Amino acid sequence: MTSTEQTETVEASGLSRRDLLVRGGAVGLGVAAVGVLAACGASSSGGSGGSGGAGGSGGGAAGGLAKVSDIPVGGALATKVDGKPVLLVQQTAGTVTALSAICTHQGCTVMAAKSDLECPCHGSVFALDGSVKQGPAPSPLPPVDVHVVNGTVMAGKG
Repeated sequence: MTSTEQTETVEASGLSRRDLLVRGGAVGLGVAAVGVLAACGASSSGGSGGSGGAGGSGGGAAGGLAKVSDIPVGGALATKVDGKPVLLVQQTAGTVTALSAICTHQGCTVMAAKSDLECPCHGSVFALDGSVKQGPAPSPLPPVDVHVVNGTVMAGKG
């Protein structure tokens, strides 16, 4: 089909060539946006930065979040409490605390690194106590209530 024949066919359908290109471009952008949103949803669902993970509230070690022995000493383990990402931290052997894994900068999921907690979105770094080591995060990661029962970390106050 020649260029002239294509133009005549498009115009016969009631659409100008420009209208057809604009509509086709809008559809393409819509498809791309859905793909981006799906990718963002998958990447923001959590992760552990290579230090392992545990199930959510009620999943994990015998109905708990994790076993204390699964949390690296001087490190952290990613899990979820009530569907929200949390980092279980064991700064010293036998002492477990928990922090929200939601970055205080723009809400990305913070991940456990070797000896600190890192936000993959904008480079914020947090100490294992939740304090900001490197911005742009404006404030520390908030604590989350957990307690230990027979070597298992449980959500809530003990």
